[in-house]
Amino acid sequence: MKILVLGSGAREHAIAQKFADSDKVSKVVVSPGNGGIAREFECIELSTFGKIAEFVQKNKIDIVFVGPEQPLSEGVVDFLEEENIVVIGPSKKASRIESSKAYAKDLMKRYKVPTAEYQVFVEYQQAKDYIQSCSYPIVFKADGLAAGKGVVIVNSLEEAEQELKEFMLDSKFGSAGNSLVIEEFLQGWETSVFAFCDGKNFKSTIFSMDHKQLFAGDKGPNTGGMGAVAPIIDAEKYRYQIDNEIFTPILKGLQEDSCPFKGVLYCGLMITEKGPKVIEFNCRFGDPETQVVLPLMKTDLLDVCVAIADERIEELDLLWEDKFAVNLVAASGGYPGKYQKGIEISIGNISDNAKVYYAGVKEENGKLLTNGGRVLGITLTGYNRETLIEEVYRENEKIEFDGKVIRSDIGGRANR
Repeated sequence: MKILVLGSGAREHAIAQKFADSDKVSKVVVSPGNGGIAREFECIELSTFGKIAEFVQKNKIDIVFVGPEQPLSEGVVDFLEEENIVVIGPSKKASRIESSKAYAKDLMKRYKVPTAEYQVFVEYQQAKDYIQSCSYPIVFKADGLAAGKGVVIVNSLEEAEQELKEFMLDSKFGSAGNSLVIEEFLQGWETSVFAFCDGKNFKSTIFSMDHKQLFAGDKGPNTGGMGAVAPIIDAEKYRYQIDNEIFTPILKGLQEDSCPFKGVLYCGLMITEKGPKVIEFNCRFGDPETQVVLPLMKTDLLDVCVAIADERIEELDLLWEDKFAVNLVAASGGYPGKYQKGIEISIGNISDNAKVYYAGVKEENGKLLTNGGRVLGITLTGYNRETLIEEVYRENEKIEFDGKVIRSDIGGRANR
């Protein structure tokens, strides 16, 4: 079968690689991809939904897999399905579970899914009045899409007033911040899990753990993710509760809202004293979690996609390697703020057990150059978690570019 993966980051590189590992897949194309992905897979620029459909039909592509949230929220799945193209991903309406945090919070409230207490504001003055009486810390979340960076933990009233101005008056996150969710700060430890959904049923994956903040010790600004580890064994005892009290009711709610969810549903969780609570839902694979979860999945990703498309996911057995995976992200200096592009990347002799997934890179004259905030990720798999952590940092030293930033404590959290 022939597969088209939509997207340009390390997540899409990992998805493309997982498809390529299948003996049932003859060709994988990525659009638009990037200069690093293009060293392994055909990459092509398809700038409109119409061009995607035309390419699929002309090249007899069997399945389109949508990686990022932006095209999902814009309705790429709806468009392609109208062209009778098999596409893996939720509809525009179902994608609201990520594209509107206010909708997601309302859905959780209606279906009694455990999450943080919250209020939604569209008027600056009302939000300003509200924060006067809050107990700190609290959390600000831009309602719309903000590339994984629209969340700020606010520790004082003074800080809250400044952030509120930046969100709602200065358009810090563009139109995404026009509507603001303010919610309680949950105490506990974080983990995440994906669910493969066919509109009615689902199968959940192993747990993983992202490291969002830029610096060690969970300090600094939120990023798209600086590294990840999987599986998170400590989360397994909560699986039944998460499946039955979170995924089951939320998918029922989406069905009853006339937008059944078909695709990959990401659930970010805080494990609190009162049990798991939802931090956020995403309507697609998370990044960098994909870079540690997919390498451990023994089940063919093509079989997962066919089961989703045929609405028989409950018949699928999800099998996993009895190993660990560790991922470390290398970012551009200045990220998640302003950063330079076009810096040459030097990659030494990477070990056979290490896989580099390319994100913000381009190729010019045979050289790889930085072209984004998160430049690439390195993933290793093996049986000893602590050894893998040491190895991923050694492999990182073989990759050089001016201003490179890494987080120094991936995998170092105590889950308590």
